[in-house]
Amino acid sequence: MRRGIAAAVLATAIAVSASACGSSGGTASGSSASGPVTITWWDTSDATNEAPTYKDLVAQFEQANPSIKVNYVSVPFADAQTKFTTAATAGKGAPDVLRSDVGWVAGFAQAGLLAPLDGTPAAAQKSSFEPQLIQQATYQGKLYGMPEVTDTLALMYNKSLFTKAGITAAPKTWDELKADSALVKQKDGVDGFAFNPASYYAMPFLYGEGTDMVDVANKKLEFNSAAAIKGMNTLKDLVSAPGVSKLDTTPNGYANIMDAFESGKVASIIQGPWETTNVFKGTAFSDKTNLGIAVVPAGSAGKAGAPIGGHNLVAYAGSDAAHQAASEKFIAFMTSAQSQIEIATKNSTLPTRSDAYTAAVTANPGIAGFQAVLSGGVPRPAVAHYSDLYTPFGTELTKMLTGQESVQQGMSNTTVQAQKLLPGYAAQ
Repeated sequence: MRRGIAAAVLATAIAVSASACGSSGGTASGSSASGPVTITWWDTSDATNEAPTYKDLVAQFEQANPSIKVNYVSVPFADAQTKFTTAATAGKGAPDVLRSDVGWVAGFAQAGLLAPLDGTPAAAQKSSFEPQLIQQATYQGKLYGMPEVTDTLALMYNKSLFTKAGITAAPKTWDELKADSALVKQKDGVDGFAFNPASYYAMPFLYGEGTDMVDVANKKLEFNSAAAIKGMNTLKDLVSAPGVSKLDTTPNGYANIMDAFESGKVASIIQGPWETTNVFKGTAFSDKTNLGIAVVPAGSAGKAGAPIGGHNLVAYAGSDAAHQAASEKFIAFMTSAQSQIEIATKNSTLPTRSDAYTAAVTANPGIAGFQAVLSGGVPRPAVAHYSDLYTPFGTELTKMLTGQESVQQGMSNTTVQAQKLLPGYAAQ
């Protein structure tokens, strides 16, 4: 699967008719007194590479639960957030279950569109899931989703290029990455690092200075903070350093970076596990052991952190009792250890529960590599519209990194736009 996280976190809001894909919509449609209950599931996974696995699991669920039928609907990820909001708010056409980006959960919950899952069959095995992922599915003390797949960012690097340059270990700081990049260019004749100029990929530079886009405890926006500005200056210095690829801001920039890394023309990138399958298809990684996966470098605060992404299965609050009960069973099945093992094995995605990391799953070096760095992941705050902040941040990020404006001005501009999304948060 090849998808840009920039597109994922900045999903285009496309208005779609709320009645396009029907479900219970708060009524008992799809069931009868004697017949099975039919629930609708909107699956937002990649329709080509991932959906077949989920369709197989739906068939397994229906076989094990003959009183429940699942109306499987593949919904493009870029459309899903707005489409669900429109349908759920109108009370017509919303699915009983949605595969939701983790960043949407707080907003959906705040709007009253999701049913809490605490104490239901869906959450019966909650203790088996990684704690930070449960935290990320919780809003104001209530659990609104069960983690289905997860991801984070890491430093991917070409071990052979590093070795030829005399580098024996992955860089632990941004300064070390700069030095390594210059050395790779000098010794190997290729660029040592390439950066995807999207706001999601810039988050490790904020975490590395001990900050985030928001300070939840004090209800403050952090873009104008000294720590955030320092982080962006560190990133700006990095992308202009010797041995680092020229910033590619073209529409094909993401693909160009990946092609360069996969062919051995770039020695390292910041990337997520969704790209490991494609990386292993590249000429530089025909030997899969050549791929190094390490925690992203740390900032001056001595901290290293990367955002945790992924998807949760959530239940629509407007479904009636019968559909809600069926949805809870379905969510439990789809997030069970057995289902997660099958998803990981077939789709090369990361499970969200520890008991799904079996020997068969971790035989995939991409999964094993990212499992080792998951502990450094930073959960998204349970703040509605937090993920929407990536949009203004991303717009200004490109201008800052290309010298169209100073870091100070760019972060100030971001703050102005951020206050429109989070009016209850004060600027620094």
